[in-house]
Amino acid sequence: MPPRVAANGLAVLVLAVVCVLTASTAPLHALQAQSGRESAAAVWNDPRTISLVDRAIARRSAQLADSGLADYRAVAHGYLTFLAQLGEGYPDPPQVVRADELAVEVYWRAPNQSKQRVVGRRDTLMLPTDINYHRDHLAIVQNNFPAIIRLGDGDEVRDVPHPLSGRGRDAYEFAITDSLSIRVGARSWDVMQVDVRPRDDRQPRAVGALYLDRESAAVVRMSISFTRAALIDPALDDVSVVLDNGLIEGRFWLPRRQVIEIRRSGTWLEFPARGIIRGEWDLCCMEPNRGVPAELFAGPEITFAPPPALKAYAFPGQLSDSIAVRVQLAMADGGTQQLQEQAARIVREAALAKAAGATLAVRRVSDFVRVNRVEGLALGAGTSLRLGGPWSVRLSGRYGLDDHRIKHELGVHWQSLSGLKLGVATFDDLRPAGEVDESSLIGNSIASQELGVDLTDLFRAEGISLVVQGGNRLRWRLSAERVRESPVGVHGKPWSGNYRLGFVSDVASVDQLQWELSGSRLAGPVESVWSGSGTLALVSSNAPLQGRRVTNARAQINVTGEHELGPGLLTLRTVAASVFGARVPVQQQVMFGGPETAPGYATHTLRGGAGVTSRLEWRARVGSFPVSLARFGTTRVPVILAPFVQGAWVSSATGPSSTVGPQRSAGFGLISLHDLLRLDVARGLDRGGKWSLRLDFGHAFWPIL
Repeated sequence: MPPRVAANGLAVLVLAVVCVLTASTAPLHALQAQSGRESAAAVWNDPRTISLVDRAIARRSAQLADSGLADYRAVAHGYLTFLAQLGEGYPDPPQVVRADELAVEVYWRAPNQSKQRVVGRRDTLMLPTDINYHRDHLAIVQNNFPAIIRLGDGDEVRDVPHPLSGRGRDAYEFAITDSLSIRVGARSWDVMQVDVRPRDDRQPRAVGALYLDRESAAVVRMSISFTRAALIDPALDDVSVVLDNGLIEGRFWLPRRQVIEIRRSGTWLEFPARGIIRGEWDLCCMEPNRGVPAELFAGPEITFAPPPALKAYAFPGQLSDSIAVRVQLAMADGGTQQLQEQAARIVREAALAKAAGATLAVRRVSDFVRVNRVEGLALGAGTSLRLGGPWSVRLSGRYGLDDHRIKHELGVHWQSLSGLKLGVATFDDLRPAGEVDESSLIGNSIASQELGVDLTDLFRAEGISLVVQGGNRLRWRLSAERVRESPVGVHGKPWSGNYRLGFVSDVASVDQLQWELSGSRLAGPVESVWSGSGTLALVSSNAPLQGRRVTNARAQINVTGEHELGPGLLTLRTVAASVFGARVPVQQQVMFGGPETAPGYATHTLRGGAGVTSRLEWRARVGSFPVSLARFGTTRVPVILAPFVQGAWVSSATGPSSTVGPQRSAGFGLISLHDLLRLDVARGLDRGGKWSLRLDFGHAFWPIL
């Protein structure tokens, strides 16, 4: 399997917690639909809408008795995927931790009898996780839910009245917002989109849309989320359900495809990591009115074949072959994500927000402990106080045992569920110079402590900032800062070796306005993924030696691409940056050099006013080995060989130790433990180039390490 979707998922969060503790909607497939907006604004509970809803409730209450449907049998093929999103804003694509494939025999008999038997199951475990799925995750939803909706055996969603039930008729408001003309073959149906919102959004209720056949009032699709009060587990962010029905024999709207997505994040630490359980089901071989015997429905609704039979079931292909395709298609579709956005619009955001309270808040393991040549060993922590609704206050601090200084940040934040965030903060901290991080923070701490190798160039920044950010697929961030920047000295002492000299930054008073954009997209069907980010900043600075205030512009673009090529994955990463203007402070200059931007060249020795670095790498699996994960099971760990070439170029170099490009590098990486660890061996091929060896964690882990 290409390493793009190798599992570096929620086990990352587990790893982080362990480190801390030991240290102290889908489209209507196969249907052709043409949409026409009914009106500019929804009219809630008008007579036309209520008439359609009443007919739908009556049809469900009759349990389809008037349609001639007595029973049916079918086969459901499904995937349960446990994924994780890492980093601020939970960027796509999510990473796979575990995947299960299931085959289920499905039976239904009027008026409301349901039976499902799991006859096949196989899984692949990427990283240690002891997740156990609820029983109802392993089966489909029959008849678009009963009158009271429950999920996760009642541990996730409980006591939610169905919108198309007697109780739901009084608990919800309804509005026709769209009409769809659906054509299958020579026949067409008019389908009405009916938005649903609760009358009291502080109660356990559903939020979303129903798609009803205008003629029969049958449910063609049900797309819902839930209010905060309906989510039993406080760690749950949201639960989304999309149920598609297909027309069988031109008469019966029966289950055809279902997607259920459950997202949860931590509640006691603010690591930017989210776990996702995604269930996808497709039903085939639907046989209505074949005489399903009544005795089949005795006992529990969901049963399992004996373990040997589950294992022996003949699934087509390899489970790992389909993971990348399904995750990428889900990312491109974004149906459940749109459902959550719709839910946030229909009900008040305060009703969906998590409860107020104080929590221990850190964004990565290194916020607790880190080592560098400026601070030596530094210890820190943070706390977040939710004030109720969208407001929160966050305080973080760190103390260097060798520089004897406290660093801090105090901020007030406002966040809406639609994705808009606003924050005001005052801070006094250390910032790194350079275009990108040359190492993970925890990897840099280990190398600093043990070997005296610190790949950061830090300077002091104290001031105030205002930040506004939002977006989902395309994320944006606008910040305004007033900062005083100054150099810091070397105070730490490594266990072995010696630190290089300290970074000599300019003393400057800086006003900065910065705009950032980032996002990712598929290119082609599923074989390519591209992501990128761009930054444009206007900087007004006043350095004492310059004598007057000057204004500069700074731009940076990061582009990453992946394309399946032969048995492996071809990756490209390019970083380009430029500073426009005169008398630019040292810390604002373009800086390359180090394992990420110029392997084989000393850290940040390539400095100047503009530069670009680009790496082309081909990753191919060359073997694997079994690893026992104790009670979690056993997994086979692939070994990925990644030869690469890289070039870096910098113009207008400054300083006696600077080097002007191009500077070429070549080497190879060994990636294993499902992208957890990477070993790079590289050689700088031009003047100043040397052999370099680097062992670090995989990039996907950096945001929380």
